[in-house]
Amino acid sequence: MAISTADFKNGLTIEVDGAIWRIIEFQHVKPGKGGAFVRSKLKNLRTGAVQEKTFRAGAKMEQAAINTRKMQYLYADGDDRVFMDTENYEQLSVPSEQIREQLNYLQENMEVNLVQYGNEVLGVEVPNTVTLTVTATEPGIKGNTASGGSKPATMDTGLVVQVPFFVNEGDKLQINTQDGSYISRA
Repeated sequence: MAISTADFKNGLTIEVDGAIWRIIEFQHVKPGKGGAFVRSKLKNLRTGAVQEKTFRAGAKMEQAAINTRKMQYLYADGDDRVFMDTENYEQLSVPSEQIREQLNYLQENMEVNLVQYGNEVLGVEVPNTVTLTVTATEPGIKGNTASGGSKPATMDTGLVVQVPFFVNEGDKLQINTQDGSYISRA
């Protein structure tokens, strides 16, 4: 389906120069001299690269038909991750390289959305927050304040997060998957 720059909205997926892009943000610009244009920040869904692109106002392009399937993460199989469709129990192997960013948040039996373009797997959408267990961190020292400062903690998925001093090994923590930051104890 062809769309123009007037149809832009955040989260929309478009096909430009053979690549599939998701619009992160955009701005319509009408300079005093010259034609109007749209300045946009796009994320390549195949590579994960973020790029700024400028389009003439009214430029036409194809909207990319992206499908999401509710899947359950099962296990790691060498360099692949195995997911199961929750409706028909069909299993699908996805190379770890394609979902590199989300590997830090994947846990067995977790429900995720698998993002596909046709039959090509573009990635995995994990929930906005996940509960992970601290496997290694320095012990809290008496006298450290609860509100000031932080220390690194390694989670059960291998993710390293800056946490307050009162967090100990074995604690379950809420982690923001958008930026990998500590939210609270679970």
